[in-house]
Amino acid sequence: MKLFKSLLVAPATLGLLAPMTANATEVNLNEISNFSDIENIELSESFKNDDLSINSLLAGGEGLVEDHSHDGSFSETTTASFGANFYIGATDTDDGSSTANDLDDSISAGYDFGIALNTSFTGEDSLDIAIDAGNASTFGEFDADSTAGDMLVVDGVSYTFPVGGATMIVGDNTDGSALFTTACVYGGPSNTLDDCANVNAGITNGGAMVGASYDFDNGFTAAVGYAGPEGAVLTEESLDAYGVNVAYTGESYGVSVTYGVLETSTTEENTYTALNGYYTPEGLPSISVGYETGDIGGAASSVDEQESFFVGLTFDEVGPGSAGIAAGFSNIVEGSDEEYMYEAYYDYPLNDGMTITPLVFIKEVADAGKDDTTGVMVKTSFSF
Repeated sequence: MKLFKSLLVAPATLGLLAPMTANATEVNLNEISNFSDIENIELSESFKNDDLSINSLLAGGEGLVEDHSHDGSFSETTTASFGANFYIGATDTDDGSSTANDLDDSISAGYDFGIALNTSFTGEDSLDIAIDAGNASTFGEFDADSTAGDMLVVDGVSYTFPVGGATMIVGDNTDGSALFTTACVYGGPSNTLDDCANVNAGITNGGAMVGASYDFDNGFTAAVGYAGPEGAVLTEESLDAYGVNVAYTGESYGVSVTYGVLETSTTEENTYTALNGYYTPEGLPSISVGYETGDIGGAASSVDEQESFFVGLTFDEVGPGSAGIAAGFSNIVEGSDEEYMYEAYYDYPLNDGMTITPLVFIKEVADAGKDDTTGVMVKTSFSF
């Protein structure tokens, strides 16, 4: 097939990495410099000190302070982690047409970059900020990020803290299900199957949110969550979402039930229930399964139900890495044919900070006039 022959150009794309890295560094430094005006800021004594071995700026803030005063500097409990992904792949989505929109054997490449900042003030709480940049949000089946003009943007802010024996979280642009536990150990990289069929019940509105969870210390956990849209929340006009989750996780198996309610632009609500479970037998691959059913409020009686299904196997030790295979479908409405997706991936760690993940998948298309989609993709991940 032309699809696989075209992948021979993949080595040439490695030449993109150097200029892409150089450009990203230049852009980020220029953007960061805009945060401060050195003509209007009085440097602290720690920065005036000529002893750079003491005052070097490190990710965790070491060297900036010698006590707990934090006068304009990072606290000793602040940490930063960084990650970058490069993507390349080809998909065959030939629909038999000869139009310019025919995506037969198309090849794509892209990247994304993320920063995670974490700070604790009491030792039991955590302020978390996610910052992202990239140009790969529509890159096939990989869950990649994209921002306007490849600019760094804040992708989420949350604060987690204990209240009595429970854990609370408040945030913005953070999933309302942030404290939910989904009983799934499959770690595939694709968008379609990485939710383990818990697609809608695990609410992801992305606006202002609040949640709570409780660990019973015997394997059982319970959690609730709420997420609103950007702007006004908890009003008659706002499209709010809320859910509840109960789970049990043991040494070799686990189960969870998640129930979510999503308000719609009509007076009706969409409700979803997701069931998940996993089993990890000794010496054999682990198995994860999931099923979600939804009631689409206000829909015609013939299409008022929606289903998602997933089953996946994970092989923890395959040579130097790990592998997985899975099958499933997502958000199929009643009366429609299931459009299954089948995938296989391999995680190969080159070193402690670099992993290569190839993914091969076939995605069924119910339309009789179109062929199934076939894809071969590779993600190279860096963490530092």
